[in-house]
Amino acid sequence: MSVRPLDDLAVDAMSDDPVTALRAIRLIHVELSRLEAVAVRRARTAGLPWAGIADALGVTRQAVHRKHGGSRFSRD
Repeated sequence: MSVRPLDDLAVDAMSDDPVTALRAIRLIHVELSRLEAVAVRRARTAGLPWAGIADALGVTRQAVHRKHGGSRFSRD
């Protein structure tokens, strides 16, 4: 699987061809999940509490803690 810019994938996600659209959406989802994990790690390293991260992501503290393995960073 080659790496493609997100803007190219966004165009494909709006394709009239459903297979092209679905594949692009899957790749976007994978990349956004990776970017979210990196941002959460950086936020925790910078001292941001789980509640602050959850607020920024629009989810509950428990959801972000569960998704991003809160036990690895037991600051709060």
